Amino acid sequence: MGLIAIEGMQFYAHHGFHKEEQVIGGQYVVDVYMHFDFSLAAETDDLARTVNYEQVYGIAREVMLEKASLIEHVAQRILDETMARFPALRHIRVRVNKIHPPVKGTVERVYAELEADKDS
Repeated sequence: MGLIAIEGMQFYAHHGFHKEEQVIGGQYVVDVYMHFDFSLAAETDDLARTVNYEQVYGIAREVMLEKASLIEHVAQRILDETMARFPALRHIRVRVNKIHPPVKGTVERVYAELEADKDS
């Protein structure tokens, strides 16, 4: 079992409960951690035997383009679509960070994080 992580995918998106957030938009950072057996890819140097992280980035980008009220929903969609596209995944963790959320105070980021196992 191994881990491939994609950290720091940055997007400008229009998510938020308040209408202003969906109009103005904001900065988001997405991290995806994928556990699976990639020993054949390591031995053979064959991209077809692993998870193509360029495709995972594409999934995140597509999900981030669609407005949502909650980052929890965004994280769930990225998780579900990635698991569906890559059946070899055994475990996945997705974190969606909202940078400088509009709260009455100084907050660097808030995030929603979800995990799933293949057999769950």
